[in-house]
Amino acid sequence: MAYKEILEQLPYTSPFLFVDRIIHLDEDNAVGEYTFKKELDFYRGHFKDNPVTPGVILTECCAQIGLVCLGLYLIGKTKEYNSEGTGLTLSSSNMEFISPLYPGQKVKVISEKIYFRFNKLKCKVKMFSSKEELICKGEIAGFIKPMIE
Repeated sequence: MAYKEILEQLPYTSPFLFVDRIIHLDEDNAVGEYTFKKELDFYRGHFKDNPVTPGVILTECCAQIGLVCLGLYLIGKTKEYNSEGTGLTLSSSNMEFISPLYPGQKVKVISEKIYFRFNKLKCKVKMFSSKEELICKGEIAGFIKPMIE
């Protein structure tokens, strides 16, 4: 499955799409990028006069790239699932926030599959700034709901 097809299958649109580009996908890993544009609405109220990206948004970016994109890739490679109509739901996250991320910065998310079994995908994720500083890291998991026929 081509990276463009995976991006088209993501169940998000602006302003809640946090994937600009997929750099790499394989059976065990996902790598993607996103730029947090200065005009995003949540910056207006997240710390007066010194906006930073909220942790929940950093987690969402990691989940979209590291869990959903990888999940769509994996289900595209098996006959058990049909990516059309298949749902991916975040079930847990355990994130550690290391450095602040300011408006206008580009990030790279690197995800490593821990396991994919019994309709559950669990991954280790790391987010880096364009200067290769670690922004956050953790583990995220989600369930893949097969299409009902």
